[in-house]
Amino acid sequence: MIVDDVVRFAQVSSAEIDVAQVMAQVWDPQAGAVATFVGAVRNHDSGKEVAALSYSAHPSADQILEQVAQEFAQRPGLHRIAVAHRIGDLTIGDVALFAAVSASHRSEAFPVLEELVNRIKATVPIWKHQEYADGSKSWPGSTDVAC
Repeated sequence: MIVDDVVRFAQVSSAEIDVAQVMAQVWDPQAGAVATFVGAVRNHDSGKEVAALSYSAHPSADQILEQVAQEFAQRPGLHRIAVAHRIGDLTIGDVALFAAVSASHRSEAFPVLEELVNRIKATVPIWKHQEYADGSKSWPGSTDVAC
């Protein structure tokens, strides 16, 4: 979903993230830097082997993701932002979060990207449910209580 001239793409979806498609949204002839973040599903967490993982989201997650991206739209030197977060059942190695920013210089791109990812993780109502090889389950980042 194209949002505006700066926030080019912001989406929460159960569809596999097309990294090339999302990255293409930040191309700008004025940009000398494109910084990207790939959040991939890993095979371990908190010293335990992860067997399965799923993300669920509040119905407002799409809108909140867009609002978070908009918070960074006026940063000096920044040209474009694109971000996608996946929900549903994922497997080890799947891309769960992809974010890209283009800016005039890397010194402008890297800090915005890091802040953007941190803000998404802290603000957008998306929850991770993990099942471990030992049969236990948890919701990391929520109450982090084993089930």
